Amino acid sequence: MTGLCDQLRCFLADENGATAIEYGLIAGLIAVGMIVAMTLTGTSVSSMFQFVSSRSSEQFDKINGI
Repeated sequence: MTGLCDQLRCFLADENGATAIEYGLIAGLIAVGMIVAMTLTGTSVSSMFQFVSSRSSEQFDKINGI
């Protein structure tokens, strides 16, 4: 019976799994932060590319006399 208690105490004192879980939580939080940042900046980047595209088309038309 004492062998079982010793094994249970050893199991409860072992922190190797807790470290892996902590790293997993940190990686998850970083991923969520990246998704939020990309979502928030995505619309402004998209509008910037549309602006550059329209200005480029206008200049191309002027150069080619269209």
